Amino acid sequence: MTTEITKTSLESESSIYHSADSFEFAQRQAKSLCQSQLVPTQYQGQQGLSNCLVALEMSKRMHLSPLTVMQNLNIIHGKPSWSAQFIASTIMSCGRFSNFDYLVKGQGETLEVQCVATRLEDKKQVKGSAVSMRMARQEGWTKNSKYSSMPELMLRNRAATFFGRQYIPDLLLGVQTSEEVVDIESEPINVSESPVQVEKIQEDDNDLDF
Repeated sequence: MTTEITKTSLESESSIYHSADSFEFAQRQAKSLCQSQLVPTQYQGQQGLSNCLVALEMSKRMHLSPLTVMQNLNIIHGKPSWSAQFIASTIMSCGRFSNFDYLVKGQGETLEVQCVATRLEDKKQVKGSAVSMRMARQEGWTKNSKYSSMPELMLRNRAATFFGRQYIPDLLLGVQTSEEVVDIESEPINVSESPVQVEKIQEDDNDLDF
């Protein structure tokens, strides 16, 4: 009976770092997960053990299954990132909105997508920031060839990301999407090497030698 109560209390804690017992329990969970071949490769084996612990911590905070986090958290350029589909799914399943949908208008260069939903708390219709092909070109997103082959889908992903950033930032934990990590890259800084001018100090004829 005592063991069952302890296990329940550990599972209900909001963080695996809440106590030594909760961290030890998470380590046991992580060990079993990293031994599975059903989890993504970055979580497998001894090298993936620490990644499993991070996924467990995030699943605790988001109240999700660890497997859901593992399947949707991608590592790109060494940074964790959510898939855009995961953000849309989180918006629809978080219990804060109803009638979530995409408003699509225009074609070609005038194509524009915006997410809209009804907030259950006050029954108010809320809209995310609209994204368009014009914005995509200005921001440099179109270097991704998919904006040419499937522009509406790419804009839908961006629109869902914007909506999530605006209305459920607490659920996304500040993690960027895969598209953001790929598209938003720092420009290389060219540092020109200027010759350092060293002024030679001439010795005065009156200086004394020791």
